Amino acid sequence: MTAASYENSVFINCPFDPEYRPLMEAIIFSVYACGFFPRCALEANDSSEVRVDRITSMIRQCRLAIHDISQTQLDAHTRLPRFNMPFELGIFIGAKAFGGRDQRRKACVVLDTELHRYQTFLSDIAGQDIRDHGREVARAIHEVRDFLAAQAPVSVLLPGGEVIVKRYRQFHRELSPSCRKLHLDPRKLTFRDLTVLIVNWIMLSPSPYQMPDL
Repeated sequence: MTAASYENSVFINCPFDPEYRPLMEAIIFSVYACGFFPRCALEANDSSEVRVDRITSMIRQCRLAIHDISQTQLDAHTRLPRFNMPFELGIFIGAKAFGGRDQRRKACVVLDTELHRYQTFLSDIAGQDIRDHGREVARAIHEVRDFLAAQAPVSVLLPGGEVIVKRYRQFHRELSPSCRKLHLDPRKLTFRDLTVLIVNWIMLSPSPYQMPDL
């Protein structure tokens, strides 16, 4: 596996709640399976760093991004929505619009549960590449794969979405037994725990294709 760089780093902007966890794991797995490197605000655990500074720094270091804006419902306790995902999408679009030459080369895909639902709560992003996953893991994997395939070098052909779906399902089946051996709770894996497990599994598990080096 090649080292992470601006070209192959993908900023993941998505909900972090337990209900969304299966989709987040599938997205992260898909990014690695396509030969790219996922970055996420969860990867750092430094209380001395201001969160927004950490996010802007990561966005600056990533040419690509996956933004999931599907979490729009009101919180059960506060009766207020969460705006973190649209906020981080805005930072990314701002970096592309006002940054230097490399920043202007940024590209992203925006995910939602339904294709045109965003028009009722974030209509200003009309014209962006909006894709729907319907909260289905397989559809999310296909959308991530197709986005990254369009961003890969012209000499690189990424594996098809169905191959990645099958690989992810195999990884997911083996995740709990692997965690038991390591005395980890699969429901409480940190971002680093999850990424180490994914990378090790991809590198060690038989595959019909070779993970591309980008």
